[in-house]
Amino acid sequence: MRLWHEDLITLLPRQQLLGQHRECCALRGKGWEKNHATVNYVFNYSPYKLYQYHLLIMKEMLKRGYKPDKKWFDPLYRGQSCPKYEHIEHVKLEQPIYIEHDDLYLQECLTNLKEKGIDLSSNY
Repeated sequence: MRLWHEDLITLLPRQQLLGQHRECCALRGKGWEKNHATVNYVFNYSPYKLYQYHLLIMKEMLKRGYKPDKKWFDPLYRGQSCPKYEHIEHVKLEQPIYIEHDDLYLQECLTNLKEKGIDLSSNY
């Protein structure tokens, strides 16, 4: 499981974008605070940050004509098998949303994508 560097979201191929949506849904639901080596950093923050990141994914999906379930646009929603949050700490939107998404992480993501046959390095 990986959250792609947010600068890559608009460049992600269909499969990676839709996969990212599924991963965000899983993390917002039963996956919250379950050990995932590459995304453990998200648990150091309010779940609202994950919601902010997920919004970037869903907005890109909408731009491309995909229709994510409207329920996910509610920051308290956690999927069909988890009760909604009663309250989560709202945090100011920062750029990047996660400080871990720095230049080194961008390079890691580009390398990971290249290993999958997706070369986005010409954009950087």
